[in-house]
Amino acid sequence: MKRLTLVVLILQLICSVASAQEIGSYLGGEKFMYAETKQINQFFRRFNSEENLDGKRIYEGDPNYHKKNIRSNYIRMLFDNQNKEITENIKSDFISEVTDPNIPSFLDYYGGRWFAEVDTKFTYLGQSRTVVLFLELEKENLGIKWVINNVYFYPFTKLFYTDSTAITKFLHPMSHELDFMNLIKVFKEPNTVEYYFDEEFKPDFRTLFLYEIKKGDLIFETVEKVSFHFFQLNNWYFHLQEFNREGNNRGWLIANISKIPEDQKDMLLKYIYYEQ
Repeated sequence: MKRLTLVVLILQLICSVASAQEIGSYLGGEKFMYAETKQINQFFRRFNSEENLDGKRIYEGDPNYHKKNIRSNYIRMLFDNQNKEITENIKSDFISEVTDPNIPSFLDYYGGRWFAEVDTKFTYLGQSRTVVLFLELEKENLGIKWVINNVYFYPFTKLFYTDSTAITKFLHPMSHELDFMNLIKVFKEPNTVEYYFDEEFKPDFRTLFLYEIKKGDLIFETVEKVSFHFFQLNNWYFHLQEFNREGNNRGWLIANISKIPEDQKDMLLKYIYYEQ
């Protein structure tokens, strides 16, 4: 009886292995499962040639650690090949610069200048609405943590600077002689109050976001999509997205890339934050 049970178990194991091989063959072979960049940490390590395609770490002292030709091949695999706007010239220029043996560039997980963009769903006043959260890593004691450093929510944008004719509104420089009684005209028109603030004023949507949550008017539902923005490499920017599809070119891949001077990155950052 025991022998029969053992035979059944062995047959089940063989069938399971065979099924796994068939699935691997159908999706392009077992190797594709290793080639896929499944995690963000893995993206960093492969970009730097600190992990091979079998998922094994490459440490300092290993001949393949940070090796130029290995890195070039790995980085080429980290592009979304279905995006025709990422031309071969752009890929070659980028790879050539970051693997330059004289001044190679590596990604640093703790180096800042990269952040997450998270599309979320909230219920707002009874309706399902999208809220975009921007998160970055922040040091805390001996560790790090993700923190929300910016928020975009379309209903908030409709509250500020929507009246182009109000740009000429101001309080007269002699208002103090009237004990600022002319403030009455400021607050009679609540839609234009912000035009009386100082030039440096910028609405803080994070505060509004917290206020609406604490009032109970914003209720979290779910996360819809996550992507990452990288400004870390000199004169380059790229956008990282996850692609779930058949074939080897899947996982976390560079979805967009631009060569952009350092002094113009702030402008791009404002665009990403919906500030322009």
